[in-house]
Amino acid sequence: MTSNNSAEPQKAKKLTARRAVLLASVAGLGAVALLAGPSFYRPSGVDFGTPSASAAETTALPHPASFANIVAKVKPAVISVRVKIDGAQLSALHHNSSDDEAVPFAPGSPMEKFFQQFGDQFGFNGDNGQAPQMHQTIVGEGSGFFISPDGYAVTNNHVVDHAKSVQVTTADGSIYQAKVIGTDPKTDLALIKVDGKNDFPYVQFAQHEPRVGDWVIAVGNPFGLGGTVTAGIVSAEGRNIGAGPYDDYIQIDAPINKGNSGGPAFDVNGNVIGINTAIFSPSGGSVGIGFDIPADTAQRVIAQLKDHGSVTRGWLGVQIQPVTAGIADSLGLKKAEGAIVDSAQDGSPAAKAGVQTGDVITGVNGEAVKNARDLARSIATMQPDSSAKLAILRNGQQQTITVTLGKMPNDQQANAGNEMQTPRHGVPHLGLSVAPAAAVAGAGGKGVVVTAVDPNGPAADAGFQVGTVILDVGGKAVGNADDVVKALQDAQAQGKHDVLMRVQMDGATHFVAVPLRNA
Repeated sequence: MTSNNSAEPQKAKKLTARRAVLLASVAGLGAVALLAGPSFYRPSGVDFGTPSASAAETTALPHPASFANIVAKVKPAVISVRVKIDGAQLSALHHNSSDDEAVPFAPGSPMEKFFQQFGDQFGFNGDNGQAPQMHQTIVGEGSGFFISPDGYAVTNNHVVDHAKSVQVTTADGSIYQAKVIGTDPKTDLALIKVDGKNDFPYVQFAQHEPRVGDWVIAVGNPFGLGGTVTAGIVSAEGRNIGAGPYDDYIQIDAPINKGNSGGPAFDVNGNVIGINTAIFSPSGGSVGIGFDIPADTAQRVIAQLKDHGSVTRGWLGVQIQPVTAGIADSLGLKKAEGAIVDSAQDGSPAAKAGVQTGDVITGVNGEAVKNARDLARSIATMQPDSSAKLAILRNGQQQTITVTLGKMPNDQQANAGNEMQTPRHGVPHLGLSVAPAAAVAGAGGKGVVVTAVDPNGPAADAGFQVGTVILDVGGKAVGNADDVVKALQDAQAQGKHDVLMRVQMDGATHFVAVPLRNA
């Protein structure tokens, strides 16, 4: 009994010591979670093993406990941009739109973006439907940042578009007049210049792409307040928001609001990773979904604006669409990647080089093309008269075509007797009826016209409508119902689950992959 009693204090001391070590470990984990980001709970008794070297290195990467030092470094280079626009010019634009529109300009136009950005700041919005008076001066505000000590600064095109004067305010309250050097509506970028000084504080673009999960710091002029800093992370990359042909936005959750447009988003080293340009918001305020123009895109555009005042882009001259899973299957591709050519414009560089309808472009100058937007951006980064080597897939065979690019044009920067497709044993049934296009007024002389669609059939699911013209089925031209049936039989005999059709629909020619179904 005596020996057992004397052992109890020893056990208690050991337990107390172990608890002290555990508490110290927990305190240490708390410090790591604060500095290095989120920690993960591991249930007791479960061994997760030893982290790999790469995982350990990632965990050990330092993260700032505060952004104050970074902000102190970059904030002096961020400016507020104030613009004045002649109301007479806006009145003329307003009269070209319907009175009941919330934003009185063409959808997607720079002025629509401008009024979404600044409309409530100067009392012009869709609530009263009133246009500004003929001699009224409209004032709006945005953000920007210096990129050189001699006063070159970057902002959004929609901030300075149609401005008769531009004024910038620096972090110390100094006010300067600025002039617009050049704008690029397609990427919503603008370069402005403040003259008279050579010692402006400036920042640099990041030379690397941010990763999803990286810290991001936004500085700007929300609601005209000026000098506001918010922080968050990179939420996603490669976003297409339908703003233009070269959409490739970085999505961030650092709050940005009206007036932040044109302002920079920084990494933890104080380099610009993107330019704030748009938000998704049902209310008009930040809901944590903002979009930035990537730094690499901005650098290319700004360099041309500085040298030439405008941007010139390479032009291929093709109408393209993404390769979907159905299209990939119908063409025997292993992956749904690349851009399929709907048509090559007459006289375009692509047509002259021999690019054909149905070609799948899989690469440019040795770089893989993942989708249609990827191809558009790749060609746009090249200069007119330069050569591009296109890797294409044609009839199952890989080829390389060399194209001399052109300069992108400025304006781009059924009552006839039906032939029923009769279901037959072993023949795929699409659920539609067709007639020769030559027999239908206004349908042209090629292909077959859809005259009826079964709402429960695969053709209806693929978007076919009465009046749709089918030009090719499985790469073969069709002129009547028998041609269509024969092409479907051939596709099924080849073991394909989808058949690729080239169609004319809503005034455009494109490809549609339709699932094969037996009658």
